[in-house]
Amino acid sequence: MTRKPADGPAQRARSRRSFAGTRPVMDDVARLAGVSKQTVSRVLNDHPAVRAETRAAVVEAMRTLGYRPSRSARSLASGRTRMLGVISFDAARYGPASILTAINTAAQSAGYLVSSIALGTADRDTVLRALDTLSAEGADGVIAIAPQRGVAGALAETRLDTPMVVLDNDLGGRAPLVTADSRAGARAATGHLLRLGHATVHHIAGPTGWTSAEVRLDSWRATLTEAGAEVPDPLLGDWSADSGYRLGRRLAERPDVTAVFASNDQMALGLLRALHEAGRRVPDDVSVIGYDDIPEAAHLLPPLTTVRTDFGEIGRRALRLLLDRIDEVAEPRIEPVVPVELVVRRSTGPAPRP
Repeated sequence: MTRKPADGPAQRARSRRSFAGTRPVMDDVARLAGVSKQTVSRVLNDHPAVRAETRAAVVEAMRTLGYRPSRSARSLASGRTRMLGVISFDAARYGPASILTAINTAAQSAGYLVSSIALGTADRDTVLRALDTLSAEGADGVIAIAPQRGVAGALAETRLDTPMVVLDNDLGGRAPLVTADSRAGARAATGHLLRLGHATVHHIAGPTGWTSAEVRLDSWRATLTEAGAEVPDPLLGDWSADSGYRLGRRLAERPDVTAVFASNDQMALGLLRALHEAGRRVPDDVSVIGYDDIPEAAHLLPPLTTVRTDFGEIGRRALRLLLDRIDEVAEPRIEPVVPVELVVRRSTGPAPRP
C-alpha cells in the first residue's frame, strides 16, 4: 500500500538530515514514498499505469529529498539517452545560428540535451563521420541542417537507423523535411519591385549548390518571365557582404540598373555601400531588397526592405517533428514549410523617371 510522506517543513528537515552528506538516489525516493524503485522509474518517465496518488507521493518524496534525476537514471529507465544530435554547416551565419539556438532551447524544454557538430565541408566522408560520432554517443535522433546539395547526397547514402529530420533538402522521402518557403519569398521580392514600376530586376544570387540560393534564383527568373520582363544574367555571390560589394560595383556602373534583389541581407549590405560610393542614391536611383531580415536590417541607411525568415520557427518545428519520430507518432501534424514575410522599408521605391 502506498504511504504518502507527511507534509510540512519539519518532515522535510528530518528527511534531509537522514540523508545528510550523501546525494539522494532513486532508492531513497522509493523508501521515503513507500513504493518500489520500479514505480519511481515509471513516474520519472510519465508512465500512464501509475495511479495519481502514487505519483503525487513520489513527486513529494523527490521534493522533500531534493532529488534530481540524473541523465543516466532516465536513460536506464527509458532506454533512451535523452540526447539529440545536430549536424550544421556554416554555423556562424545568422540563419543557421538562429536555427541552432531555437533547437537547443526547444530541446531543453523537452528534457533533452543537444550535441552539435559544425562541419566546414559537405563532402561525403565528413558527413558520414559526423553521423557515426553522434550514433556512438547514443543520440536518440538527429537534425541535419543541410543547405547544400552535397550534404543531401551524403545523407541519402546513409542507413537511417536513427530518427532524422533534414532542413532545406529533400532526401526523396527517406526523412522528414523542414524548410522556409524560399520560392514564395523570391516571388514576393521580385514582384514588389515590378509593381513599383521597374522594367526589370537584377539579381545577386547565392552560391551554386546551395538549395535556398537555387530556389530563389529559379523563382526570380520565373517571376520576371511571367511578367514579360527582361531576365538579366544573374551575378553569383557567396553570401558575404564582400561579394555583394564587389558585384555591386559592377551594377553601379550601369545606368540601366534600377532595381536589385540580393539573395541575403549581407550581400545587400555590400551592395548598398557600392551604390553609395558610386553616387547612386537608394531608392531614388536604385531600389534594393535583401533576404532574411537580419537584426541590423532595420538600422541600415536606408532601412532595408527584405524577406523575413522565421529561423526560430524552423528550429522549433524540426525539433517537434524529430520528437514525434522518436515517439513513433503515426501521423505528425506539423507543416514542413515555414511561411516567409515581405518587410517593406525605405530601400525600395518607384522606378526613376527617364
